[in-house]
Amino acid sequence: MQFNQLKRRDFITLLSGAMAWPLAARAQLPKRLGVLVTFTQDDADAQSFVQALLQRLGDYGWRDGRNLSIEYRWGAAERSRAQGLAQELVETRPDLIIASGGPAAAAVSRTTRAIPVVFVQVIDPVALGIVPNMARPGGNLTGFTHFEAAIGGKWLELLKEIAPGISRVVVLLDPDNPASPIYLRGIEQLAPSFGLRLHVESARNAAEIERSLNAVVQEPNSAVVMVPNPVAIRDRELTISLMAKLRLPAVYPHSYFVKHGGLLSYGVDLIEMYRQSATYVDRILRGERPGDLPVQAPTKYELMINLKTAKALGLDVPWIMQQRADEVIE
Repeated sequence: MQFNQLKRRDFITLLSGAMAWPLAARAQLPKRLGVLVTFTQDDADAQSFVQALLQRLGDYGWRDGRNLSIEYRWGAAERSRAQGLAQELVETRPDLIIASGGPAAAAVSRTTRAIPVVFVQVIDPVALGIVPNMARPGGNLTGFTHFEAAIGGKWLELLKEIAPGISRVVVLLDPDNPASPIYLRGIEQLAPSFGLRLHVESARNAAEIERSLNAVVQEPNSAVVMVPNPVAIRDRELTISLMAKLRLPAVYPHSYFVKHGGLLSYGVDLIEMYRQSATYVDRILRGERPGDLPVQAPTKYELMINLKTAKALGLDVPWIMQQRADEVIE
């Protein structure tokens, strides 16, 4: 009798363990991330952003191939392509999607209302209809903005300081990008205070960028403001080389333009922004709701100047301006 009772207890223990094993195994399955990136996979700057994100996720204990499984989609600069890539990612049924850039975030927001989304590098997500409220976005999206509309006035100020002889500024933008009017309003409001006339040129693709810049040089004392635009960012080497060839002073929104030979930039530290985004990814993967996490706005902007490019353009960068810069490339 006692033997039979022992056998019965052993059987129940074995059965309980067998039933619990699938549950434990299921709990240890890696979390699935979808990452939608504006740049192409061979873009070194894009790789540095992704690596910054992954390194910070590693600090929180999340590692690709161990407890994370990551599915990438690259090259979402054009809105039509971004939509198709967003649909592909959603169909992989990830636990969370990271959307890099406005077109990517907008495409994902149109594709799913269920999968949590953390976006990065998006201007005014309320105006773009991505979230209804910055402080409490609700729904399935939250993330990090990288500019405010007033930044346009600062770009004009910096151009006038580094090239005081300019009288006309050409705003290079994508007229089909819903973020473009947001930047343009800020630039238009402050241009008269700097004694500058404005002209808008299109930059929907590489051919338009080249055509627009060649039109700029028809009038002397001109300079360029490069409004954030995924296509122009993707084709930045072409843009920078044309600015040098046509001897046009230009201000850019991101430091990697200056690192590749552009004159000056004023914008956020994107590497740090991607690191910060990992915080939200971690919190959501651990159970928090994206709609409860406020959209984060930038608190610090960085100025970078390329003195070699300034010299090639015949510009003498004021010493006080060099002292204010966060980085000066000799």
